[in-house]
Amino acid sequence: MLLPFDVAAGARLPLTTVGINLLGALLLGLLLEALVRRGRDAGGRRYLRLLLGTGLLGGFTTYSALATDSALLLQGGDIPLAVAYALGSVLLGGLATWLGIVLGAALHRQASARGENG
Repeated sequence: MLLPFDVAAGARLPLTTVGINLLGALLLGLLLEALVRRGRDAGGRRYLRLLLGTGLLGGFTTYSALATDSALLLQGGDIPLAVAYALGSVLLGGLATWLGIVLGAALHRQASARGENG
């Protein structure tokens, strides 16, 4: 079944892919910030980063679909949209990762403040 915004269905922009990739980037930023706050990237933290970051979130995100959708947009002759979609996805993904890091740092500060006051 094709989603309403699937490029193969003739829609102009695959918003489902964009949404999944942005959520995955946000979660990856949050995960990495949480892990770095707990110490060096060694032992259990390294395994957790690889399992959850590379494994789970790498499988959750759909950057291969981004490449395929961009190619389909190019083949359809919509070069400006294909370039905007590809570059926009990467740039927004970077922003989502940064927001995840900021959120992780804020949660850490909040937890630390509760620990000092509680």
